[in-house]
Order: sequence, then C-alpha cells, then structure tokens
Amino acid sequence: MGRDEHRNPSRKKSLGQMPKSQTAKAEDVEFSEELADENDKEAQARAEAARERARNIQKYNGM
Repeated sequence: MGRDEHRNPSRKKSLGQMPKSQTAKAEDVEFSEELADENDKEAQARAEAARERARNIQKYNGM
C-alpha cells in the first residue's frame, strides 16, 4: 500500500468477474441410447461414478 491508498480508502479495487459468455450453464438434456456414441457412454459412466462417490461421502459424513 502506498501513501495515496491510506488517504483515500474509498477507492476499492474491483474484483475480476468472469464474463457470462464463459460460464457453464446447467442444462437438462434428453439422452438417447440409440444415438449415443462411445464418448456419450463414457460420459454416462463417469457421471454415475461421480454420483456414487458423492453418495459414499455423504454416508461417511453422516448426512
């Protein structure tokens, strides 16, 4: 902090914000097994594994 910052405390530095165009949106999408490719099936397996880990953590923490 320099001398000027002590004299004018009303000058607050703003925090950087992420532009809305770069934020992810949570969208529910319909999944079609017939149209799924290998990447879709892998993503489904990863999502299920993450849900299972979350359930185990909740059980462990007594929630």
